[in-house]
This record gives sequence, C-alpha cells and structure tokens, in this order.
Amino acid sequence: MIILIGYFGKVVFKASHKKVLTFTDLKYSAAGRWEKHNVIGKKPTSEFIGPDLDTISFTIHLNGANGVKPRAEMEKWTKMANNGVAEILVIGHKALGKDKWIVKSVSNAWDVIFNKGELYSGKIDVTLEEYIEVI
Repeated sequence: MIILIGYFGKVVFKASHKKVLTFTDLKYSAAGRWEKHNVIGKKPTSEFIGPDLDTISFTIHLNGANGVKPRAEMEKWTKMANNGVAEILVIGHKALGKDKWIVKSVSNAWDVIFNKGELYSGKIDVTLEEYIEVI
C-alpha cells in the first residue's frame, strides 16, 4: 500500500513498504510590504505597499533503510535550486498557494557516511518562495 503525501514537480512525497520520502516541520509564511516615510520632529509614518511573496520551508529526512538514496535526493533539490525550477506544491490533493513555487534555498546535512563515501542518512532543509509569472 502506498500513502501519497504530496509532490513538488517530479519529487513525490510518499510512504510505502519499499520507500519512505516525507518531510517534517512545514512552515508557511505570508507577509506584507511596508514603506516607512520619515517626518521631521515626529515618528515616521507607515504605508502599505502590497503583499510580499509567500514562503514555505520544511525538512526532508533521508535514510537508506527507507529505500531512498540520500545523495541523489540532495543533488535533485540542489539542481532545482540552481536551475530556477518553478513547480506547483501539492499536499494531499490540494495545491498550497495560488501560484507556483521556486526552490529559494537548499541546505544539506550529511549524517552517516559509509565506506567509500556512500551517504546512508542525512537531511535537506528546503525553502520555497512563491513565483509570480510575468504576464
């Protein structure tokens, strides 16, 4: 039995008896953009400019015992960050946000390394940023 958690482009988050690729600590952030205008002798005034780009962050724990190849997964996410890939993020059967997401940053931690440099376990910290297509 396969439990589908979601996907980001070609990366499928799932759990089965053969492979476990999931994430933890998902955080969704939204903010506004504000401009501060200085006023002589008084406190500055604030002006709302508009919404800022939303961000999502999460951690992917990788373990060879769970049927994943940690180094290959890390390389996949690094490549998406370096190539400016924009994809839809789906959790369950619903897309998060209204737009696509780019991989803003990726941080890899290598935990257990076997003989000849084979990476057995590690984690990836991913930050996605909302991508608004220019029309």
